[in-house]
Amino acid sequence: MRSDATTVAGYLAALPDDRRAAIAAVRQVILQNLPAGYEEVMNWGMITYQAPLATYADTYNGKPLMYAALASQKNHLAVYLTGIYMTDEARAAFEDAYRATGKRLDVGKSCVRFRKLEDLPISLIGDVIASLSVAAFVDQVKDIAALRRKRRG
Repeated sequence: MRSDATTVAGYLAALPDDRRAAIAAVRQVILQNLPAGYEEVMNWGMITYQAPLATYADTYNGKPLMYAALASQKNHLAVYLTGIYMTDEARAAFEDAYRATGKRLDVGKSCVRFRKLEDLPISLIGDVIASLSVAAFVDQVKDIAALRRKRRG
């Protein structure tokens, strides 16, 4: 469910109480672990943590690079962790660590779906958020873009 909210406060206020509490708790962990240089904004209809265009403007779509996001979808809540899907190794390490918590892993393309806060290994989410500085994230994006250009020849 895409939100038309223009502020994080507006987004949270529009959520039902149970969803607001879960999203607010995950947001708090993200903010506590978010490396300096990322910004929290509303983008793509969800709470987004991104590398500002002032940091890296050469994006394929002219929009800031999304590092993470939070959303209340129709049938679930989601935390989007684009950093873990940049390499197969990072994805596999995350999934192994997630499974080791004993919680059910429900993932999609860059998203971890959960129905209630207790379903999410919140400390692992904090660790993942803390794992990539803005500079390291941008460097990985540049490396991936260079590989794609090279493959296209």
